[in-house]
Order: sequence, then C-alpha cells, then structure tokens
Amino acid sequence: MLILAIESSCDETAAAVTDGRRVLSNIVATQIAEHRIYGGVVPEIASRRHTEAINQVCDSAISEANIKYEDLDAVAVTFAPGLIGALLVGVNFAKGLAMSLGIPLIPVHHLRSHIAANYIENNELEPPFLCLTVSGGNSILTRVTDYTKFEPIGGTRDDAAGECFDKTARALGLPYPGGVTLDKIATVADLKKYPLPFPKISGNEFDFSFSGLKTAVINLIHNLGQKGEEIDVPVLAATVRQRVCDMLIENTLRATEKYNYKKLVVAGGVSANSELRSRLSEECSKRNIKLYYPELKYCGDNAVMVGVQAYYEYKDGNIGDTSLNAVSTLPIDYR
Repeated sequence: MLILAIESSCDETAAAVTDGRRVLSNIVATQIAEHRIYGGVVPEIASRRHTEAINQVCDSAISEANIKYEDLDAVAVTFAPGLIGALLVGVNFAKGLAMSLGIPLIPVHHLRSHIAANYIENNELEPPFLCLTVSGGNSILTRVTDYTKFEPIGGTRDDAAGECFDKTARALGLPYPGGVTLDKIATVADLKKYPLPFPKISGNEFDFSFSGLKTAVINLIHNLGQKGEEIDVPVLAATVRQRVCDMLIENTLRATEKYNYKKLVVAGGVSANSELRSRLSEECSKRNIKLYYPELKYCGDNAVMVGVQAYYEYKDGNIGDTSLNAVSTLPIDYR
C-alpha cells in the first residue's frame, strides 16, 4: 500500500512514501538554522516556512520513491498534537491532495507515529509492549496493546523531559536545539558539585514532574552568576542529564515490573539521548527485557513514521474526510 505521509507539527516539513513498514523515500526540510536565531521555535515563522516548503517536499518524496502521484493508495498526515498553525498547513495540503486524487485520507496522531518509528528497522517488533515516549513536548508511559490501541499509565504533570533539557541549555547559553547540544557537551555528572532535586509525585506512581528540576537548574545558574562564580558547563550539563534519566528510568522499570513486560520501546526526540540509551540498555539486559529504540535519523520528527503508523490506522478503519481539522492537544488514546 503506497502512502504519501506528511509531517508538519513543529519545525520540520517532511514527506515520505511508505509501503507498510518499507521506506521508499524520506524528505525533511528543517528550519533549525532560522529558529536558532531566536533560541527556540517561533510558531508564526514555522507556519510560513511549512507553507513555502510543503509542495516541493512532497514532490521530492514522490520523485525519490520513483513513482507518480497517481500511483498512491492513500495520503496520511499528522493532525495532532502540535503547533496549530504548523499542523494546519499539512492537514489542508493533505486534504486537498487526497481529494484531487480520489484516495483515502489517513489522520495520524504525532505520538503514535513516534512509537511507530520503532517498526521501521525492527521487523520483528509487534505489540503488546510498554513504551516510554519522551520529547520536547511530551513524556508519557503507554501500554501499547495493539498497533492502534494505547493505554497511558503515566505522564508528566507539568514540563516534559525534553523541555527541561532545552531550557537548561538555553540558560547555559547553548545553541538551539538545546537538548541535542547539551547531550553532546556533557562529560561526567557530579551531584556533590551541583546538587539537584529528584521530584516525587503523589497519586499516580508512574507520573513525572520536571518543572521543579528545571527551576532548580535555572536558579542555580542565576545564583552562581550573581556570585561571579564560573559554571563548569559540561559537568552541569551531565548532572542535569543524569537526573532526568534517573527519573525516566526509575518509573519505566517499575512499570515493566508491575505489568510484567519483557519488551520495552523508547520513542520521541529524547530517545536519541546517549545516556538514556546506554543506561536503559544496561538495565534491560540485567532484567532480560528486550529494548527497542529508533535509528537516530528517525528519532526526531519525520514523515516515515507517519506513513508506517498510517498503514495500521488504515487497516483499523481510521479514515478521515474533508472535515478533518488540526488539533493542538489530543491524548494518545483518543477514539
């Protein structure tokens, strides 16, 4: 089934052609250089750049796949969650294209597609499994019972893990994208030199909270600056990274134990974090848990993952029409 998938939820305009889990093309037009000037994504600029790039990106995806638009069986698009203006560009383009070609339109949830990024190279992976999805906007633990059936069991009460990384990086004067840069420069953590809190959540045992940690890091940086003390940036970066990974890993491993999972999947932009990967690999090996995470090129936003998830959404009868609209926030288990 040939699907043209479109992704425009944030600052990447992406298109891809997929056939089930098979990748026929993968095109991404990034806006990182422009947003770096402002230290983060500017929604209005992102929307305008999507509008400028989307037609060419889709044409390139079709050309790279060595097919014609008329060969397509469906068009898929990320419709939620994300920046509303950015999402609208992709949704409206996809609706018009599907209508003109007379083929189905498949709406895809952004977090579901991040999970599906793991199917691309891991041919043997299939539900059920536990998934930790971590990015700049989301931190959520989900029981994936089938390709289109999701049961969230924990999530962030405030900031996401990726946001904590990004805001810390910005406070340290590191260039955008902050989380990636922070991971690259981090050396050895030292909680004695830079003590940081480990927030605990009452109520749901698998929920996260990163707001307090983010605030503590920013206050630490400000206090040291006011005293005229030099900050050891690589050490503080490593200390923040360690603490965030502590929180993510603790809840995730407890969830695998409670629900007796032997398959763990990690998804989202933060799944590229080097410490998270290495420590989870070590812990899963000890517990005889099979760990999956996407190739680095599929950790960030891309359209391949949208196309792969769209294949399963289509099989489950999740088809859109001209009334489809973009949605800025939507739970992963929507029906």
